Amino acid sequence: MTLKGSPLLPIFLIVLVDVLGMTIMIPLLPFYAVHFGASATVVGLLMSSYAFCQLIAGPVLGNWSDRMGRRKPLLIVSQLGTFAGFLILAFATSLPIVFLARIIDGLTAGNLSLAQAYIADVTEPKNRAKSFALIGIAFGIGFVVGPAISGFLAQYGYTYPIFAAAALSATSVICTATLLPKVEPRIANGADPAGPAGKRLGLLEWKRYAEYFARPGLGRLLWEFFFFAFPFSLFFGGFALYANQRYMWHGHAVGTHEISYVLLYVGVLGVILQGGLIGRLVKKFGERALVRSGFLCAGIGYGLLAWTRTIAQLLGASTINSYGMGVLRPSITAMISHKAGKHEQGVVLGLTQSITSISSVIAPVIAGALIDRHMLSTWALLIAAFSFSGLVLGLIRDDA
Repeated sequence: MTLKGSPLLPIFLIVLVDVLGMTIMIPLLPFYAVHFGASATVVGLLMSSYAFCQLIAGPVLGNWSDRMGRRKPLLIVSQLGTFAGFLILAFATSLPIVFLARIIDGLTAGNLSLAQAYIADVTEPKNRAKSFALIGIAFGIGFVVGPAISGFLAQYGYTYPIFAAAALSATSVICTATLLPKVEPRIANGADPAGPAGKRLGLLEWKRYAEYFARPGLGRLLWEFFFFAFPFSLFFGGFALYANQRYMWHGHAVGTHEISYVLLYVGVLGVILQGGLIGRLVKKFGERALVRSGFLCAGIGYGLLAWTRTIAQLLGASTINSYGMGVLRPSITAMISHKAGKHEQGVVLGLTQSITSISSVIAPVIAGALIDRHMLSTWALLIAAFSFSGLVLGLIRDDA
């Protein structure tokens, strides 16, 4: 897949810049909150507050984007909210202000779901697995560069990486305004959307959600996406403080600096996998086989964390796990997209974002509570159990 001259190039650049801002915060935010007196459980609540606000606002922003187009003004509004959130965070003087910053960011956070819908709009079904992998590539590059920026700047103070994230967010706004072509909505006289983006469901439309989860084939895939998203959120909701309690480096507990470079290593693996291998793997083995192998490797990698005691062992477990996480998101997302009708792409892609948000609301609180009680191995094994559940689900009800 080539990006030169493609409408996917500007959306890739925009997602990349957004992901860089996000990945700068991953190794920093838990320790920044602890700096203001937060416990591991409160850190989990901080992460959940962002996700809860995103869960409320995401479907609304997505539905508006289907009617108003992908480019302006909603994507820019979303990015400006992120920018404002970072600035408030940088100038925070207490834990409540830290929460306020994350709430503002969460209420305007729709970047990833808008990007997924844009990709669905401009790509053919046969190319969607590779196209959705662009988001994975952006995450991979983000995990290489973002944590490196965070680890380097954090030695001068916690606020320096936050200001860097704010600068990247401002850059993302400029890229959207100048580079991203607009995909026009196809709604006339109040008719239903005709384009592949479709209509998104509101937070309280539980009956409609249940209809999609009850649909043969599609419902199973949505549950599989949950078994990808929940352990992913459980992992990142607790990893920084888990590592701080579990690993030592040159006589001191690991912190933002060391965690940043572990994430950098994972990011390099992700770029290698999703930048050049995912398309070949799909062609050779098919998406269903990749999903199965992804759940298997994710479960093994997460489970091994329960027995790791050194950074070297952590990197070994991360190598196995990075393959699982790397193939699961694009493969399951593409399969879900295939199962949905032409006019339902926005609905089902919005559902995956809602699943991600629900996972991100619940999982960090569980992770923080376990880590507060020093139940580190239990945390790791619980993540593995959810991943293996995804594998079992795919094996007992195969519709490929």
